Amino acid sequence: MKKRSAYRQRSAKKTFDSAQTIREIYLKLSGRWGPQHWWPAETPFEVLVGAILTQNTAWTNAERAIANLRAAGKLSVEEIRTAEPKELERLVRPSGYFRQKATRIREFVAFLDARYGGRLDAMLASPTAQSRNELLAQKGIGPETADSVLLYAGHHPIFVVDAYTRRVLERHEAIESKAKYDEIRELVEGALAGVGPRKLDGTAVLDPQRPAVHEPSAMSSAAKSGPTQTYNEMHGLFVQLGKHYCAKQNPKCEVCPLGPMLQRGADAKSRV
Repeated sequence: MKKRSAYRQRSAKKTFDSAQTIREIYLKLSGRWGPQHWWPAETPFEVLVGAILTQNTAWTNAERAIANLRAAGKLSVEEIRTAEPKELERLVRPSGYFRQKATRIREFVAFLDARYGGRLDAMLASPTAQSRNELLAQKGIGPETADSVLLYAGHHPIFVVDAYTRRVLERHEAIESKAKYDEIRELVEGALAGVGPRKLDGTAVLDPQRPAVHEPSAMSSAAKSGPTQTYNEMHGLFVQLGKHYCAKQNPKCEVCPLGPMLQRGADAKSRV
């Protein structure tokens, strides 16, 4: 057998170290913060709409648009199909890029009508790879949006990579700054393989300063496979971490639950 090159040895060690870091982040945060109850939606179609509306804006803005749609009775395939374009644009205006997003939602409903008789559940019942390819083929739907629909609406075992995930993992040196979306997704999925959802018993003491979470919803409480629930929770934890501690500017490392991990890494470097 040929001996592995020094480069391959370093690459394998880096992957192993990155996986260890990701598992430690998941176990530490899930133990301190508990379930995140994400995604806050009552139906798979609401998840889809929310995934489109939250593109390039804060979730709070998408929530306002979703509230408008709910109040107007426009959160179903049937109602979107018959909605006047101008009315739909007005309802989703708080999410920004409202004309584009209203068009994307109507185009997706047209796709569902043509391909699946208007049934999102039928599309999501397909194998993960097939559903993902179909989502990515729709104009305006990229990997993050597609994977959000698959994970949160269809309960497929696929991890969602967002800006928070990338930022946290870069700062913990688990990924390179130029890492591609699917490289990060596959790294996290591999790192969490065999790590089941964290089940906290009545004796668990959660951090009283933990970020507030949404109330359980029909979609967040739905039965899921072990990997799906783990990816669900991990993504929610990254979101909370990015919003409240790992900011783009002036991160709060000194009070972050993961701060000791960064310090440990810095100490290890100083000994080299």
